[in-house]
Amino acid sequence: MKNIKGSIALVTGGSRGIGPHIARFLAKEGVNIALTARTKKALDETIDSLAPFNIEAKAFPADLTDAVSRTTLLENIKNHFGPIDILINNAGMEWVCAYSDMSPEQIKTMIQTNMIAPMLLARMVIPQMVNQKKGHIVTMSSLGGKKGSPYSATYAGTKAGLIQWTSGIRQELKGSGVSASVICPGFVSESGMFAVYEKKAPKITGETTTEKVAQAVIRAIKKDIQEIIVNPGLIWPMVMLDAIDPGIMCWVLRKFGVYDFYRKQAEENQSREETL
Repeated sequence: MKNIKGSIALVTGGSRGIGPHIARFLAKEGVNIALTARTKKALDETIDSLAPFNIEAKAFPADLTDAVSRTTLLENIKNHFGPIDILINNAGMEWVCAYSDMSPEQIKTMIQTNMIAPMLLARMVIPQMVNQKKGHIVTMSSLGGKKGSPYSATYAGTKAGLIQWTSGIRQELKGSGVSASVICPGFVSESGMFAVYEKKAPKITGETTTEKVAQAVIRAIKKDIQEIIVNPGLIWPMVMLDAIDPGIMCWVLRKFGVYDFYRKQAEENQSREETL
């Protein structure tokens, strides 16, 4: 979709983190925004930030893990805007802890939020996109989907699933006018654990910004790029090394403190839970 001005985009997870930044970059391109998350008040704050861009934006609070809520969301958007042209699967959750400390419900909720909800949303909008011969689905994954880290195993599993799912549906949709992309940010400053705990990423991985992630979303849509890794430094050599020998890559990450970073965060989270 080289020309996205005037398109209708649904941005999930639009109330905090990367979501509001993606919405603003889409608005700069002249895209009308349907914004969803659970909390209306936070959504309205993002909507207010889009006022200078001379586009139409509206909040649609919804629980994406609930089937009825997903159906109602898409019906309400269609009634207000018309068919969706761009789906940004951005909503997600992360919790750093030992895998055995996660309850079955926590595991199910993370899988439902991070992987099943975006896959089912896409399943619901693809037929209309194919019918109009125009559309793009962008799904937010993570470098965690490229290499699972200790204390973040469930999160990594969901993000890895999104990468391969995107690859599959992209090939199914080839020639239909509809396409799919996946964005894999590394550690993002001012978002996620950085915002909550004021953390700095390990030096070997470095960190990127919410603006660069949002720019990658626009580039993926306009240039129809299958996958974009958003992270500075040595990431590409590390990805290639992992493909050659995952064991050596694990040693590198352990040696340079990445696994220790996650372990300390898990310990902090566990301590917080015990004091509640």
